[in-house]
Amino acid sequence: MPPTPLSQRPLAVALAGMLALAAAMGIGRFAFTPLLPMMLRDGTVSLAGGSWLAAVNYTGYLVGALACMALPWVAPRTARAWQGARLARWGLAATVLLTGAMALPVAPAWPALRGAAGIVSAVVFLNVAAWCMVRLTVLGQPALGGLIFCGPGVGIVLTGLSASAMVAAHWPAALGWAAFGVLSAALAALAWPVLRGAALGEEPSAQAAGAAASTRTAPPPGGWAACGLLTLGYALAGLGYIVTATFLPVIARAALPAGSPWPDLFWPLFGAGVALGAALSTRTPAAWDRRWLLAGCYALQAGAIGLGLVWPQAAGFALGSLLLGLPFTAITFYALQEARRLWPGAGDSFAGLLTAAYGLGQIAGPPMVAWMLHHAATPGQGFVWGLSVAGGALVLGAGLWVAMARRWPPQDAMTGTR
Repeated sequence: MPPTPLSQRPLAVALAGMLALAAAMGIGRFAFTPLLPMMLRDGTVSLAGGSWLAAVNYTGYLVGALACMALPWVAPRTARAWQGARLARWGLAATVLLTGAMALPVAPAWPALRGAAGIVSAVVFLNVAAWCMVRLTVLGQPALGGLIFCGPGVGIVLTGLSASAMVAAHWPAALGWAAFGVLSAALAALAWPVLRGAALGEEPSAQAAGAAASTRTAPPPGGWAACGLLTLGYALAGLGYIVTATFLPVIARAALPAGSPWPDLFWPLFGAGVALGAALSTRTPAAWDRRWLLAGCYALQAGAIGLGLVWPQAAGFALGSLLLGLPFTAITFYALQEARRLWPGAGDSFAGLLTAAYGLGQIAGPPMVAWMLHHAATPGQGFVWGLSVAGGALVLGAGLWVAMARRWPPQDAMTGTR
């Protein structure tokens, strides 16, 4: 009897998804954060220039997400042939090339490379997540899906620890980009043999019918206002975390004594929090109102940012980094669940709107910091302003979720079901 193909083994599917997201998200999208201090030290980019490179990458992520969601409508045949494992594999190959290309001394090309990396990271994330989740469901192991979303955190830990070693060894940033290109290639190679074929059980005709029906289905009474507030609240999450997630090592290095080894370790702590939070969020009881959970997640991230402001020492940054990462994936997980509860007939269209809003929040963060750095007396003061705005956005978002939960309680709250 021939051995079972890897693509039909649930654990292999979940681990392949985790490794693919570690490569595309943890490295392709977020490797810039631990390498930014090295680029600043080398003089290849300024703080303002780094802010704009980050904004270009987040803009690319938004474009990639919207393109994936529009593809089934614009080119349904192409979508059926490419979406899923095939597009994910091409995206992983592009991630390796784009990451390695940042090592080249062609600074004028860096915005294009980071923008393309953002597009590719969204393509891999959406296609890997969809393909793996469908396949795990058909194979009878949907609970293993939590492993997939640990991938970004795993990638962040790997890049953070690697960058710390590079700083200690006085590597130039270009060599760091090359090393991360090799690391992304290794992760992609491990996932590659599993990511093949259609997601078992897919029925394109049924999906298309559901998508068409969703455009004719309105939200429940009062739902338009709730949908608008949900979208605004999710956009505030994008703005709230992005300032710290982009500049954490730079902020810590400016606040701590020169020569401290701690700044390079805070980013891996953030990644460890992301991975742990992803695993824990899948264990949340279904009966719990997601809006109260989201309010708690926002409050936790706001408190993490506040720790760095009121306790700018190694312990404060360490605890803040871990707490900031814990709700990172949970916020997306809970918000999409709430969107399906609020407007079940909307299919992917409402999820696409939320993704766009979150992306706009991310895009706004780095230019805002660049403007503040330009007008502040010192870089430290500029970062304090930026972190204060980010924390305020999260507090406002938490208030929105609380208001929504009190104004529109679940219709089935009496039965304790969702």
